[in-house]
Amino acid sequence: MSPKSNTPDASAHITPQSHLSPTIYAWQIYLDDQGRSPHTVKAFTADLNLFASYLPPDRTLGSITTTDLNNFLDWMQTGRGVSCSPKTLARRITSLKAFFRWLHSNGVLIVDPAEKVMQKSVISPLPTVLTSDEIDGIMAAADKHIQGAKPDTRYFALVELLLSTGIKKSECLALNLNHIDLEAPNGPILFVRYANPQYRYKERKIALSESWVTFYPQYQSQFSLTDQLFPWSPRRLEYLLEDLSNEAGITKHMSFEMCRWTCALTDWLAGMEHDKIRQKLGISKIQWREVSMKLRQLSGDR
Repeated sequence: MSPKSNTPDASAHITPQSHLSPTIYAWQIYLDDQGRSPHTVKAFTADLNLFASYLPPDRTLGSITTTDLNNFLDWMQTGRGVSCSPKTLARRITSLKAFFRWLHSNGVLIVDPAEKVMQKSVISPLPTVLTSDEIDGIMAAADKHIQGAKPDTRYFALVELLLSTGIKKSECLALNLNHIDLEAPNGPILFVRYANPQYRYKERKIALSESWVTFYPQYQSQFSLTDQLFPWSPRRLEYLLEDLSNEAGITKHMSFEMCRWTCALTDWLAGMEHDKIRQKLGISKIQWREVSMKLRQLSGDR
């Protein structure tokens, strides 16, 4: 029985003589039942369906070997005629390993043919961050929007929050006014919350900067905010960031992700305890391995 459902195990009627297509469908049911994200389920099943299309249609689960898997991966890289990035290749290896591990752990296969397939870890390029001079220029541009003939407090409210808290775009868009606690015992905080219980581990409380707290009533008053903290479309908020980078005269395309990395690097250079940076970003210890490596490289460039 699945730990998260009262439905029978999706692998119950699968045998070594079963074919790939119906087994992939059963695996999809299993992944859904485990609460995996729709994006993960879609990607994993697409990877396995591609593998199924590569093999002869009459191949059974029990006849699939490690050589078959390695030949498929070689074909992906050199014989298919379609570009396969290192990141995509790594994910497809992960999909194959997860699928055959599931079959092996449920007793369908005595030997896991994917066990000896080499996993290829992919380190993405170093992120682009803002320098301290660029941050000063952007904050000066945001201040001009406050002091202008037609004051617009959104620029400062958005960019100051992003650069001081390091929250992601999706987290920013989900913020409501009740996520802000100006009377918290240890100082004003932003409570990052998730509606989906699957992501509760990402929830966290982040200290708000004094400048943002001081400015917040003016921003709230100008736009008569009652529910969402930023009641505009994602694209509109992206335009605000683009405006600031253009007005500050920087060539970098400022984004939510750039602000997040800039915040993390600022905390790193300020000597914040590394695990506190990890907790502030809301990432796991496994994710932190790559993130900390990149922050170490970025800090070496300063």
